[in-house]
This record gives sequence, C-alpha cells and structure tokens, in this order.
Amino acid sequence: MYVGDPQLTASQVLRTFHHDELYLFLGAAFTTFGLTSVALAFLGRKFNSMLLWLGIFAILYGQRMWLDLGLLALMIPPSIFFDSLRAAVRYIVPIPAFFYFEAAGFLPRISGRRIAPIISIPFLCLFVGAFWFGPRHSFQQINNVLVILTLIALIIQSITRKEVDRDYAIVRMGIFVFVAFALFDNIAGAFGHYPQKEPLAFAFFLGTLGYVAAKRSQARDQQFSDLQKELEIAQRIQTAILPSAYPQSAHFHVAARYVPMTSVAGDFYDFLVTDPKQAGLLIADVSGHGIPAALIASMVKLAATSQRENAADPATLLSGMNTILCGNTQEQFVTAAYVYLDAESSTLRYSAAAHPPMLLLRAGKVVELIENGLMLAAFSFATYATAVYPLEPGDRLVLYTDGILEAANAQGEEFGSTRLCALLKDGARLHAEEAVDQIISSLQAWSKSQNDDLTVLICDYSLARTIA
Repeated sequence: MYVGDPQLTASQVLRTFHHDELYLFLGAAFTTFGLTSVALAFLGRKFNSMLLWLGIFAILYGQRMWLDLGLLALMIPPSIFFDSLRAAVRYIVPIPAFFYFEAAGFLPRISGRRIAPIISIPFLCLFVGAFWFGPRHSFQQINNVLVILTLIALIIQSITRKEVDRDYAIVRMGIFVFVAFALFDNIAGAFGHYPQKEPLAFAFFLGTLGYVAAKRSQARDQQFSDLQKELEIAQRIQTAILPSAYPQSAHFHVAARYVPMTSVAGDFYDFLVTDPKQAGLLIADVSGHGIPAALIASMVKLAATSQRENAADPATLLSGMNTILCGNTQEQFVTAAYVYLDAESSTLRYSAAAHPPMLLLRAGKVVELIENGLMLAAFSFATYATAVYPLEPGDRLVLYTDGILEAANAQGEEFGSTRLCALLKDGARLHAEEAVDQIISSLQAWSKSQNDDLTVLICDYSLARTIA
C-alpha cells in the first residue's frame, strides 16, 4: 500500500513515521554532512580527495537509509524501477569508503597497484546487475558476504598494521564500533532479518573519519600557507639579486623587463659593467621553472660576479662561468649571452652559450648577431668564441630569453623571431623603456597563458647624451 491507496489509514502512516523518524533524521544528517564535505573538498585552497570520498560515502549511506524506509515506500507507488534503485544504491555505498581509506593511506598497495578500484569491481557488478535484472535475493546474499569479508579484512588490516599514528588510532576505534554493528546487521541479513543497528554505529564511524579528514585538511592548508610565505620570501630574494635600473650614461640607455611564469623563475640578467664608457650586459635562462631554476639562477649570478675581471672578454667570461657551474646544477643547464660595449673604440664584443641570437636594430633593419657555443653547466670541455662588431650611433641591441620566441597563441602558433623583428622595427622611434613595454604587452596579447619566463633587455647606443 502507498499514500494514494484508500485502504491506508492515518494511524498506519503515523505508526510508520514514528518507526522511521530516527532514521529519517540520521539520513538527513548524513546527507547534509556529505554535501558539506564535498563542498569543502573543492572550496579549500587545494582539492582534497579525502573530503570528496568521505562526502560521497556519507551521501550514499544517507540516501540508502531513506530508500529503505517504510515511510518512503508508502509515498511512492510500487514500481520495478524504485525497487531496483533501492537495491542498486545499497551495493555502491562501500565504494567511496574504499577510496577514502586509500586517499588517507590506510590501505596497502598490491604490486604497486591501487587496491580500491580492484575491490570496488564486484560491488559495481552488483550495482549494474540490480538495474539490469532487478532486485534479486541472490544479489543481496552476495553483497552480504562481500561486506562481511571486507569488514573482516578491514579489522585484520587495522590490527596487523605496523605503523599506527594518532589519526589511524582514532579511525581504528571507529572501525571497530562500525564493524561490530555492521557485521551484526549483515549476518542477520543473511538469515532474512534486518535489525538496522548499523546506522547508529555509522554516525560514530563517520565522526572519526570526518575528524581525521578535517585535521589533515587543516594541516594541508597550513602547509600551503607556509609554502606561500616561503615563496614570497624567495620572490623577494630573487628580485633582490636582479640589478636596479642601469645608471645614467652619456652613451648607453638600458631598459629591462622580467616577467616570471611563477612566483620565482630561472631567467636572470645582470649589468656586469656600468662604467661611463663601457657596458657589460648578461642574460641567462635556466632550464625548468620554479624554485629549482631560481636557485640555479642565484648560482649563475655568483658565477658571473666571480668573472668580472674578464668582463671585457665575453668568451673567457662564459668559459669561467661554465667551469664554476659544471657539476653543481643537478643536471639542469643554462643558456646565456653576454655583450661588452665600448664607446671609446665604438665596438661591441659578443658571445653566447646556446642562447637565442642578439638582435641589432640599425637604420631600420634588424640583424641577428650569432656567436654560440655549448650551453653552460652541461659540458666541462665547452669552449666559446667572441665576435667583434662595430658600434654606430643610434644602434639598438636586444637580448631576450626563448620564452619571448616560444610564446604560443590559442592555435599553438609561436610568436617567433619574425614577429619580434617586425615589432622592433615598428618601435624604432620609441624610447628604450617604451620599447620593452611594447614587446611584453604584445606577447601578452598574443599568448593569453604564459608558459615560460619572459625577459628582455634593450640597450640604445649614442655618441654622447646630456645627463639631466
């Protein structure tokens, strides 16, 4: 009978309600707990799989309780679909629990494989079978046996576990209470009796799981907060190793822009010489990103500083840096380019280590200056050569890292050297500061997502400038 049945009396409905009211409350409480847990899994600073599986477990358990209630059966007309749904939901309730235990590190691995998906397979088969063939007593019997075996295995695992921390001790307490009641209900169910004492223990069990998940989530948030603070400190330190603005000079006006992909990065530049008539400009790019690359960038600065006495000889400077870096960069390598400008002799000396070529904008034309040796920190036998070129008033020199050329648009097309050269020609009349800003803004418009660090140095040369 159901509510629409005229033979159903009000006293029968009331009697059914009073019988089910505790389970109505528990089902609502478990479902609310589960929904809150799922929301917190996504709303935290980082996705928390433990909270997700805990939430799904609680929701399914709460919904299973409601589907088993006699009051719900009174409200819904008899149907094969409802009977199948009620049986099917029962079979998948344990699955998220397996994944919770795995995410918490409470389950062993089998030959390096995760165990949760493996032990979930028979329950998924029962779930599909209930929908395909409808409720079967044999399915319920199989489910009871599987649950009993799983609970026994869980008890054995909790007893024989060698490493027991405070979190696991709390969860184990919940396991013992829940397993005792669950075994009682499932063993009774195997004989056709359903005492439904398990939900009371589940409330306690869920509390222990929730405590551990909340505690670990709080710890992860604290770790994340500490990591953010450390990254901020690392960012300030890395910014400090980059030189301030190039000193005012009668011959050279230098502008630089540095845009890291993350908080810290592997791009680096330095002004090794800032005399009134000489300038030494270095740019480098460490392979990789983030903190490891940033640490090596600091080593690059130290290596470059130690070679200041060779600043007038780019090849010797790079060779000295390579000697210092080899064997000290954990198999990461460095590309670099260095140019020494001499206003007295109107010459520039240039050398590079596997770095993109320096660009020379002169009289409206862009020329690539190429003098490349092997990358730094990779080969102790690497040698470098210095190329010497004349300097002319109005020359603009551009040093940059490969993030400039490799910036890709939505179609995967890279910005490339052709566009960079065209951009330099178009901005030939711009001040050096405006020119570097134009390059960076054009790249950011071209590529909405930054996939590498971006660094650009522009140096304008003139015979003499009046310093304000």
